[in-house]
Amino acid sequence: MKALVTGGSGFIGSHVVDRLIAKGIGVRVFDMVLPRYGQNIEFYKGSLLDLESVRLALNGIDVVFHLAAIADVNDVVKDPFYAEAINVRGTANLLEAIRRSSGIRRLVYGSTTWVYSAAKETNVDEDTALVAPDHFYTATKITSEYYCHSYGKLFNIPTTILRYGIPYGPRAREAAVIPVFVKKAFNKEPLTIAGDGMQFRKFVYVEDLAEGNVLALQAAGKNRVYNLDGQEKVTIKQIAETIQKVVGDVKIEYTPARAGDFGGKEVNSDRAAAELGWKPKVAFEEGVRRYVAWLKEDMDRRKKEWDRVDPALR
Repeated sequence: MKALVTGGSGFIGSHVVDRLIAKGIGVRVFDMVLPRYGQNIEFYKGSLLDLESVRLALNGIDVVFHLAAIADVNDVVKDPFYAEAINVRGTANLLEAIRRSSGIRRLVYGSTTWVYSAAKETNVDEDTALVAPDHFYTATKITSEYYCHSYGKLFNIPTTILRYGIPYGPRAREAAVIPVFVKKAFNKEPLTIAGDGMQFRKFVYVEDLAEGNVLALQAAGKNRVYNLDGQEKVTIKQIAETIQKVVGDVKIEYTPARAGDFGGKEVNSDRAAAELGWKPKVAFEEGVRRYVAWLKEDMDRRKKEWDRVDPALR
């Protein structure tokens, strides 16, 4: 079996690549950025907006993991037109390329639990009706889910949709809340919390998330939707206190609450447990400790690389 991973150079994608390789599955990465992690990974540089490049990347591929997206909500707000192009039209291009290809046995699409953000219910699962979202990023993910469903039914493309909780861990984007707090802690800057900090999220360690992607290839996952979310409710206050505990001497400061701050949803992942045998294994504090250890090593590696650069070229 051979898998194509779009966005395989990114945070989640690179861990999915690692997990696939560990399972003995061949991997090809399709991305605009060279993979920074792993060795001897087959790489196709290309854009999702180039249908012919996408079609060529599918040569000899059995399964596709579609993870490429503009995922930072700040980037989406900054340039919604480009975000729509990558997140929606890019998905349409991939589906069309799959339709024109032969031998693709499964498409796994990486969505988000934020598709539930506008739902009236506070406890949600895969059967919860989706409603028009407030955020454009969420709109692009819901649209892509619908494209996967409709292409799947019209053209017999087996699909699996995975709604990720908030991922964290090694290789995370620097703008995410945990990396931001950890960097502040490293710099002895106070960790600021809006309001009482009791807004909660359910974080999922990225290696657990990668395992869920591979398990989704099982026969049970065909044409199904799964939530892959963490089990622990983690408040913003708890994030700060955990980082304070792991990193050391850092203050926590409180600022006035932001109007309309999202309090969080209780996302149920029982279907993934029952049908795929997936449950997150890494507890939140342990995941933070692993991330901090990785970040220290990564910072040391970058410093050594910088030190080796000729001063005249800096």
